[in-house]
Amino acid sequence: MAQYLMSVFGPAERGEFGGYSSEEEMTQAYADTGAFNQRLQDEGYWVFANGLAPATTATVVDGQGAEPVVTDGPYLESKEHIGGFWIIDAPDLDVALKLAADGSKACRGKVEVRPFASE
Repeated sequence: MAQYLMSVFGPAERGEFGGYSSEEEMTQAYADTGAFNQRLQDEGYWVFANGLAPATTATVVDGQGAEPVVTDGPYLESKEHIGGFWIIDAPDLDVALKLAADGSKACRGKVEVRPFASE
């Protein structure tokens, strides 16, 4: 089994309903994502998952110089940011991509799949 990071991307401007068009859509997406999370756990793929606070709450720390430089806000200015993620164990990339498609449908966001580097 290999581990994969499935990152969910959504709009930087989340608006009143967290990037969803209505409260009903947001509520249904949360329910669908909860069901998807339960499926990952039941089928043995689950390692960890969580949503993130808006990118505007991020702080970037550059400790490469003599003194760290701390900057408020996201590292990259972008129209889309990571809104949440899953870490899964899957036998191969094909399974991870299928799970990502199901997760994308559940949360109504684009999902990027990346394997973790080998140890």
